[in-house]
Amino acid sequence: MCAAARPAEPAALTVEALTGALAGPTERYEKHLADLRGLYRDAEAFEIAVAADDGTPVYWVDSSTPDTGRGALTIGLSVLRPGRVGDEWAMTRGHLHAQAEFAELYFGISGSGVMLLDSVDGESRALPIAPGVAVHVPGGWVHRSVNVGDELLVTLFAYATEAGQDYGIIERAGGMSQLVVADDTGGWTTRPNPDHGGYRA
Repeated sequence: MCAAARPAEPAALTVEALTGALAGPTERYEKHLADLRGLYRDAEAFEIAVAADDGTPVYWVDSSTPDTGRGALTIGLSVLRPGRVGDEWAMTRGHLHAQAEFAELYFGISGSGVMLLDSVDGESRALPIAPGVAVHVPGGWVHRSVNVGDELLVTLFAYATEAGQDYGIIERAGGMSQLVVADDTGGWTTRPNPDHGGYRA
C-alpha cells in the first residue's frame, strides 16, 4: 500500500463454533464429496460414498481478506465434516503455499482433528488439533486437516495473503506421504502411503 492510499477498513468477525460459521465481511468456498475424487486411496469405497451422498458440502472455508497488498493478512474458519472413506478419515485437499516460505497458524475451535504435514524434503508429522490447541505450520510444509472425531472440526487460520496456495502439489506427488486411518479401537493412526512419489515443483 502506498503512503497516499487509504487503509483497508477494519473488520469485526464472530466465530460461531457450533455451526462452523464466520459472521462478518467474508467470502466462502465449499467442497462437495464429488469434488474430492482421487483424494482417497480406496476408489471403490469413494464411489459408494458418492452414490449415497446427499450433496451437502463436506468442508467449507469462510475467509476475510480486507486488503491484498504487501503485509495483508487473510484469516478465516475452516470447517470439515466427520466421516470416513474406506479406513481414511475425512480430510481437506491440503496445500503448500505458492510462496512456500510463508507460514500459517491454525487454532482449534471445536472437534477433534489432526494436522498432517510433510516437508518438501521428506519429513512427516501428524499433530493433534483440538479446542484451544494452536498448530504453527512453518514455511516449507505441505499441510492438510483431517477430522478424526464424530463432530465438525472447526479451526481458525491466519496467513499472509501474498502467500497464495498450491493445491496441486499433493496430487502431483501421488498423495501425502502418510495416510490418517482408523485404528483397531476406532481412533486414528498413520501409515505410509505407497503411492507417494515425493514432491516436485
